Amino acid sequence: MSGPDAHEERPFDARVVVLHVLARVRGGERLAPTLRSELARIAERHDRAYVTDVAYGVLRWEIALDAALRPRLDAPERLPPRVRDVLLAGTYERLVRATPDHAAVHAWVDVVKRGPEREQGLAGLVNAVLRRVELGPVNGDEALALPGWLADEFRALLGAEHATSAARGMLESEPLWLSVLGREATALLEADGARVLAGPVPGSIAVRAPIPLPTLAAYRQGLVQAQNPASLAVVHACAVRRDERVLDLCGGNAIKAAGLAARGARVTSVELDAAISEAGRRNLERLGLQVEHVVADLRHTPDLPPAPIVLLDAPCSGTGTLRGHPEIKARVTPAAIESLARLQARLLDTAAALTEVGGKLVYAVCALTTAEGPHQIDAFLRRHPDFVAETPTLPLETHPAGAGRVILPTEGLDGFFVASLRRSA
Repeated sequence: MSGPDAHEERPFDARVVVLHVLARVRGGERLAPTLRSELARIAERHDRAYVTDVAYGVLRWEIALDAALRPRLDAPERLPPRVRDVLLAGTYERLVRATPDHAAVHAWVDVVKRGPEREQGLAGLVNAVLRRVELGPVNGDEALALPGWLADEFRALLGAEHATSAARGMLESEPLWLSVLGREATALLEADGARVLAGPVPGSIAVRAPIPLPTLAAYRQGLVQAQNPASLAVVHACAVRRDERVLDLCGGNAIKAAGLAARGARVTSVELDAAISEAGRRNLERLGLQVEHVVADLRHTPDLPPAPIVLLDAPCSGTGTLRGHPEIKARVTPAAIESLARLQARLLDTAAALTEVGGKLVYAVCALTTAEGPHQIDAFLRRHPDFVAETPTLPLETHPAGAGRVILPTEGLDGFFVASLRRSA
């Protein structure tokens, strides 16, 4: 016990919540659901916004922040993890979020002083480092906040200029992107106090809402669903017609299946994980859409008739979604990319078997590596000479990448590789 006030309830401090979030992510949890669980216990909107911004900011910028801090620390590897996160968060606040120096430094030093007793003696170090740290000397791949090998992957796929734009784009925040599935959606959103702007893809909108998404009337009435415009663009690439049969392979929680069904297609969504498939079924029920659900391992061809449109939204590294899932940077490895590419090849072979003659197979991954994109499709075309590549029809500006196109992760978009393959015989 450190004193007579040891059992007094401490006042709420959003910075302490940031540290809780970061600690949970360091322990292997995913950022987005971790944040949702922590934010549910925070009453004030401005506190929720602060925690969200700083937690995302630290993980997006971590490599650059680490590089800025390194010259100011004699033995950074010996710091307690919580103090290291204090330094990262304080540096983000000062140098990226532009919180006034005195406010950011004082607040984070105070967090250390009120923290575990074994760390309180480091408050002076935190104070000195945060007052002197600067991003100016950070350059190269570290300035892009990317591991060197992943920066090389971006350059191999996109070229140096677009790779830099992609990396910098994923350091920025994004609005709440929604896909509109009902005519009254915008009016209901505005009635709830939301600011609504047209998105870059037909049917997408950018929303700033004063209340959480599940409490919005448009959401509760099944008129919108959360979806990045790049993901919606993949639905457009399928170019489905009313009553056309579509197989949505690796359908996940049926976000793309919903977009296809809303266009009048007869959709069968195939997913390996029964719990995820059930979550997709519940989402479609909320939206008032009908989709057939099949649980199957697509490493083997399921007993389903071939379809004129097959969408394979394959499991991937997620390297095009580092804005929304920045923890991926610390977890994905070159070996993981190789393993995913082998799985994607098997899934593509299954998708080919399920595409009827004359039909179209759309392959999409939210990844920006050559192995998961153009190299994957080149190998597929060598294995399947009965398929030919077509230019995918995408309602966004794209970058060529072998037989496919890349949606760049700028201006709030996720990065996607998309290929369109026609079965000729």
